[in-house]
Amino acid sequence: MTQKGIHTFEEIMSQPAVWQDTLGVFQARAADLQTFWEDGAFDEVIFTGCGSTHYLSLVGATLFQHLTGMPTRAYPASELVFYPPYRPDKKYLLVMVSRSGTTTETVEAARVFQEMGAGQSIGVGCDSDSTLMQLADFALVADSAREESVAQTRSFSSMLLLVQLLAAYLGGKGDASTLSAVPEAGEHLLTTYHEVARQLGEDRAIERFFFLGSHMRYGIACESMLKLKEMSLSYGEAFHVLEFRHGPMSMVNDQTLMIGLLGDNTYTHEAAVLQEMQARNAQVLAVANQHRLEWPNAITFGVDLPEWGRPVLYLPVLQLMAYYRALMNGQNPDQPQSLTAVVSLDNLR
Repeated sequence: MTQKGIHTFEEIMSQPAVWQDTLGVFQARAADLQTFWEDGAFDEVIFTGCGSTHYLSLVGATLFQHLTGMPTRAYPASELVFYPPYRPDKKYLLVMVSRSGTTTETVEAARVFQEMGAGQSIGVGCDSDSTLMQLADFALVADSAREESVAQTRSFSSMLLLVQLLAAYLGGKGDASTLSAVPEAGEHLLTTYHEVARQLGEDRAIERFFFLGSHMRYGIACESMLKLKEMSLSYGEAFHVLEFRHGPMSMVNDQTLMIGLLGDNTYTHEAAVLQEMQARNAQVLAVANQHRLEWPNAITFGVDLPEWGRPVLYLPVLQLMAYYRALMNGQNPDQPQSLTAVVSLDNLR
């Protein structure tokens, strides 16, 4: 009998090596990307995806606007099919993110974009031969990140790494060499905090999981929440950090785990939210590059990387936590209940 979750576990643990390959993929395409960007003369950028890759698009859009100054938004792909936002007096860059490159809504969003002559597109994915990557005017593809599992782990993080680099490179903030320490940092996190992930994932006293993140970290909070739900069928929600005080904190009790993805400049304000919830008897897991407070559970990166280069580091330990929670709940992380790796729909238009 095949062990439950064997593919998911291998895919989570293999991320540092795959990230190394992904850095090389970006570096090989960087010069052509710069030419594509300069020739495009774009007015606005739109990121899109479905499910996990919609959350990745939230990270990408925030980073892209922050680092390039270009007006940038993120939409679920279905919104771009049913309610295309393109104006005839603007030229758009559409960044389409998809692991398989065959998800119906994202492929249809690409076709609507082309039919309307709204601009040019970049595809970010894990299959160079896929429909979406062939439709794209420019492609960034992490082929080595392909997965057997339904829930995205190394595919998500590798595509995120490409998107981080896309924003930073076009914004003149860095390239693949700037993030050369990321694979080693990922290895350190998976080794150092493996037991923390296991203990929290297997803690039967926890019934409610809240993932909090601001700015570029909000999309990471959403994705981490989704991994927990997909794999383990556990109750989880994601919020912007300070927004949690505005209603959702009514749900906090002694069966709650608060996961805070803390930033540099906002650390004091965000940590105060976690402290308030801790005073309401919640358990707390604080995730940050450096910690200024003592926490019962904390994950520390401790890396000399720009803040734009760190979003990917919030993921591995939380993916492991979801994996162990799934096993505790009797679920198979490789094949989550009612889900498939690719969503295919008929007659979308």
